[in-house]
Formats: sequence, structure tokens, C-alpha cells
Amino acid sequence: MLGWFSYLWLKPEPAPYRYQLVEEGGVGKFVNLGLGAWPELKIGKYEVWVESVDKPIAVTYRATRGDVQPVLLYWENHISEPVGAIDTNLSDLTTVATEIAKHVPKDAVVLAWWDISRQVRLLAGCDTLFASHLGEPVIAPSHWRGRDEIIKKYENEFWGAPASDEESRKFQRFADALAADSEKGAGILRGLAGAREAYVVVHVTDLYKLGLMRPDRLDIAYKDFPLTGNVHGLAGQVKAWMKNNDYETYTLQSLSERMVRAYFIREREKGKTLLSQMLPFMDRTPLELNALQPTYNHGGYWVYKIPSAQPSSS
Repeated sequence: MLGWFSYLWLKPEPAPYRYQLVEEGGVGKFVNLGLGAWPELKIGKYEVWVESVDKPIAVTYRATRGDVQPVLLYWENHISEPVGAIDTNLSDLTTVATEIAKHVPKDAVVLAWWDISRQVRLLAGCDTLFASHLGEPVIAPSHWRGRDEIIKKYENEFWGAPASDEESRKFQRFADALAADSEKGAGILRGLAGAREAYVVVHVTDLYKLGLMRPDRLDIAYKDFPLTGNVHGLAGQVKAWMKNNDYETYTLQSLSERMVRAYFIREREKGKTLLSQMLPFMDRTPLELNALQPTYNHGGYWVYKIPSAQPSSS
């Protein structure tokens, strides 16, 4: 009896969800993804299941090439709270990756959130500061709180490419840069890039991820709104929600032809973060940012060149 209780006590608790393979094959099998420019990729479509729920809570596509560990290309949540990742637009990603491959020099380095870094590395073939699955932050519904370590372990097993301590440290420093004011943050980015020509890519979904990692610097919320064709009506709804919940500004992310997501932030007491100044908000535009040089924008993505370090005067 004591042995049985010891087994139950020491037995690892399973992850609250599981990935289930639906189908896999070459890009020709998934023409809807628009990956014809990358014929060498192998694609796997997975559903995310939770026990006692009769339909998947999310769908994801991951890609591999040669001995490269699987890379998440697309994620679509089917529940109200995000789980695993934030919804993005694959068409926007492939467009941005194509432009980066064309215009970013091969000897340059690209800085981006670790998941975007892996996507850009796979599709654009450029060097990125982060190449591993870092798993930060854990994105899970509120009722799964306290299970972060279990989720991290399961995610690492599924995606592979675990990060080294050094890479993890650099990623925390990258998050610090985005959470800092513009001048300090740009300086941190330059320090991470070293002497190489460097670019930084951000996406509107980085707001949510940074808010989870640095809540002391970025107070954020989001809400989805249906698209009805009445632009003025939508703007009124978004502004009303913002005012009623005491947020000060917002930006939008297109989810589909029928839905748009509004991200609301509150920065009055903490000061503007570098990330919030790199994205278009109701009360500001990235073109006002002087610490970095905007070079390209498509969809929710913004690409900046990190200015070279200025030599110190003696």
C-alpha cells in the first residue's frame, strides 16, 4: 500500500492537453497554406485536444526541413482564451520572410521573438539570434495556472530544439529591451547583435507575450470584435470598450475576413515601452520612433534596422 501511494505521489502529472497528428506530407498536400516557394518542407497538421472536450481546442501546422527541429508555422485557437500560441496569419509571415530573404544581407543577424525567429530562419534562410524553442511565456488558460512546468516539459518534447542557458539568458535580455524605453531598449538590442548589421522584427502579438513576461512594464488586454462592414461602428465599439475598462490606447490585428482583435494597453505610470512605440497605435505611429530605423511593414509585422553603435568620443 505504501508503495502504491509513493507511485501516485511521484508519478508525473500529464500535460492538460495533447497534440494529435491529423495528416502530414509535402507542401503540395497543403496547397491552402501557400508554401509553394518552399517545396522542400515537410508539413504536419495537428489538432490540440483536451480530455472531456468533444472537439479540438486549437489547430496547428508545423514544418521540418532536413534535420531541422519542427517549427510552428500557423496556430488557430478555437476557444476564448489563448492556449499554446497566439493566432497569426501565415500569408503575412510568408510575405515578410520573402522580403527579408531579398533585402537583408546574408551576413546580418535578425532579432525577433524566439518563435518568429525560428520561422524567419526556416523561411528566409537568414541568421537569427534565437534558433531554439524557448517556450517563454507559457500561454495557457487561467484555470491551468500552476501547471507551467508540466506544459513546458510537454512543449519541449513536442517541438524539440531545447535552448541553452546562454540562449535563454539572451532572450530574457531581448524581452528587457522591448520592455524598456526606446533609447535604452535600442541600446540593449545593439549590444545583443554585437558588431554585425542587425535588424529586429516585431509583431502585434508580441504585445501579449511581453505583457505576460513583463507585467510590471506593460499592462495589456485584448478583445475580439466581429467585422460587419461598418468601420465607424467597429471603431466606436473598440473605443467604448477601451474607455469602460480604463485603457489608454489600442492597436488592431486582423484575424480573418470576419474578425478583428484589438489589443489595449495602459502605460501612464510606467512610461512607453520600446515595443509599443514600434507598433501603430491609435495615438502614435512607428514613424515617430527615432531609436530604430523602420524598413518594412506588412500586416502585423514591422521590420527595423538597428543603428550601428556610435563610437564613444574621447
